[in-house]
Amino acid sequence: MRAIELNSKTDKKGRLKIDYDLSEKNKKVRVLILVGDDGEENKDEQIWLASVLNNSAFDFLKDEEEDIYSINDGKPLND
Repeated sequence: MRAIELNSKTDKKGRLKIDYDLSEKNKKVRVLILVGDDGEENKDEQIWLASVLNNSAFDFLKDEEEDIYSINDGKPLND
């Protein structure tokens, strides 16, 4: 399996035009598109985090008895 990376731009309507010749003719292809982080992806995560922080189901974690670990517990990862 080969990976092909190319740079392109979207037009004003958000359409992507790929001008790239492949040696593969008359075959199905799979296209993977990664879009840079512009903050929109983090927006969903922020909404989820805010709902968890305000959910009373997690109130037990605010209890001091739940603080059973300290910064000195465990061993560092040296990968």
